[in-house]
Amino acid sequence: MHILIVALHRPTEPTGVCRHAANLARCLAETDRVDKITLVTGAWQQHYFQTDLLLDPTKIAVLGIEIENTSLARNFWFLFGLPNLVKQLQPDLVHLSFPLPLIKALFACPIVATIHDLYPYKIPDNFGHKKSLFNRLSLQQCIKNSDALSCVSNTTFEDLLYYFPQLKSKQDRVRVIYNFVDFDRVEAKFPRKLQHQVDGQPFILCVGQHRKNKNFDLLIQAYGKLRQDGRLSPAPKLIIVGSPGPETDNFYRSIQQLGLTDSVITIWAINDNELCWLYQNCQLMVIPSSLEGFCIPLVEALYFSAKVVCSDIPIFREIAGDNCIYFDLEGDPIDNLARSISTALGSDLTPAIDSCDRFTKTVIAARYRDFYLQVI
Repeated sequence: MHILIVALHRPTEPTGVCRHAANLARCLAETDRVDKITLVTGAWQQHYFQTDLLLDPTKIAVLGIEIENTSLARNFWFLFGLPNLVKQLQPDLVHLSFPLPLIKALFACPIVATIHDLYPYKIPDNFGHKKSLFNRLSLQQCIKNSDALSCVSNTTFEDLLYYFPQLKSKQDRVRVIYNFVDFDRVEAKFPRKLQHQVDGQPFILCVGQHRKNKNFDLLIQAYGKLRQDGRLSPAPKLIIVGSPGPETDNFYRSIQQLGLTDSVITIWAINDNELCWLYQNCQLMVIPSSLEGFCIPLVEALYFSAKVVCSDIPIFREIAGDNCIYFDLEGDPIDNLARSISTALGSDLTPAIDSCDRFTKTVIAARYRDFYLQVI
């Protein structure tokens, strides 16, 4: 099979969607039923897909599309440029790595789309009013025009059926397939952007884009409370890895107001080697999100047997089971999180060895292979 994966997206640095597309390509490259993968990106993305995301060039061709990186240009290309590219390359199946607008009649092969979350409905503040309305329309159109859908979790699958009840009669075209995590061939390297900022000091880690649902303000306040109360000794740094987003200004304002500019380090655009080093060397991973469709950083942290504190929401229970320390977002979430961090730092909690078996490349590749064959 020749699979064409569409990953053309706005970000100029890797994000969760980019990592999903790259991981999808990497796991498909392991199957004997897939002999060619074309990964379509914007020209502004091509460099980090080819270098930072460690793709095997023998089976995966990264194709950068030369268009303007604007919403209008990207959506016009999805509607008309993508069908022309598909006619030219003639893949057996097109996989959209995120929902995007399309005209089904212009495609001669099946289309599968990944549904990561239902944020446009559940947390429109992540986008702003106008953009959330457009994202809803794009999601609706994508669901209507795709031949099949893959959901990244059971939590996302349940949300999908809630907001799109018409799919309950078509569940054979919807499959839950988790994201996979694989660092087997990744050599850990100290992040170049942390030179002279850590110098052997212990640190707490958090990974995620600066969006409202990530609750970085909650983490910063809990961390500041622990430092103020003297409950962190020796006081670890807080390293937050993630690209800027709608909450970036509020994020930096909180750091300054709490006097934490020398204690909180923010970086982005790091590669898998550097991310691997952070997971292996952190004292603790904290994920305080109020909403997630999946959470690749949680699986990655468990993969490296890192201690994890996370909010008690269904998707984290689905992924991690009893392998995390959970805190309650109700009541006083700042104090709840602070107490959980303090408890975790003093505990010997180690994730079970088999905690990531469901998220291995072999398992996920087999599920996609079977799903594609059914769709085709």
